[in-house]
Amino acid sequence: MRIVALEEHFIVPDLAARIDPALVQRRGFPPPGVAWSGVTRRDELADLGPARIADLDAAGITVQVLSVSGPGADLVAGADGIRLARDYNDALARGVAAHPGRLAGFAHLPMLAPEAAADELERAVRELGFHGALINGLTDGRCLDHPAFDPILGRAAALDVPIYIHPGVAAEPVRHAYYDGLPGQMSYVMATAAWGWHIETAVQVLRLVLSGAMDRHPGLKIIVGHMGEALPFMLARCEQTLAAEAAKVLRRTVTQTILDQVWITTSGFFTVPPFLAALQTFGADRIMFSVDYPFAANPAARRFLDMLPVSPADREKIAHATADTLLKLPAAG
Repeated sequence: MRIVALEEHFIVPDLAARIDPALVQRRGFPPPGVAWSGVTRRDELADLGPARIADLDAAGITVQVLSVSGPGADLVAGADGIRLARDYNDALARGVAAHPGRLAGFAHLPMLAPEAAADELERAVRELGFHGALINGLTDGRCLDHPAFDPILGRAAALDVPIYIHPGVAAEPVRHAYYDGLPGQMSYVMATAAWGWHIETAVQVLRLVLSGAMDRHPGLKIIVGHMGEALPFMLARCEQTLAAEAAKVLRRTVTQTILDQVWITTSGFFTVPPFLAALQTFGADRIMFSVDYPFAANPAARRFLDMLPVSPADREKIAHATADTLLKLPAAG
């Protein structure tokens, strides 16, 4: 069975080293000693060669759609950030070209320069053959519905490629208010992989709906990972409580807008209860397989895919068919 994974990460150490360490620290990236994944090694992130392909082969995964793991160009202002994003995309394009049919790319964008980010998205799609963009969390404390980012949303819609909203480190006031003061490094883990990442990403999706950004860009396609970032569990509640206000300003209900324009992936979530909530809320046509490599293990994700309580036809949709169509991936050779 063809299997496509699309929340899969890489870095280029020489490019990451161009970001001011003080800037990285202020943004809240992990201090030394944080342990929330048992499989992550820095060389896994940095490898775009045979070892990565061997990891795919060992789990029977056909294609990885790769994206930059932060910190990245979204932290760097001005011409330096634009150049860094371009260099990252060029590096990924070389890696993809070296492994045709096995690796593919999401564009990395200089989010502090939205017009340039829209242009870089177009270059990455039209010239490098990428399949959309991945954006890591908030940009300078602003969600993606902020008017400054409208050029990016509009360009993605015009290009008919999705934007994958991936979690990022929470803004400093949020970290202080909700997560600080726990023993050891638990504050960081709670603010990110254990809880905060998922809630913040759901907030970004809801803001895109409630602000009217989705209505302004009905062709915009959004992907979120981690079995829907709590949206499957909360969507009915959101609909119930927001419906009256939403009806005054939106063209569609909150639920309908999300089901029209949002897809979800299984990244990092390999148990049945959240999958059933996702399946019953979004349906098999809107769920796509992902691993979150190397922060989650390919074999565990593959075992989960194989044991999903779905029909063979729906397993094919989740494994590759929906991603192939949404991302316009090349037909299997």
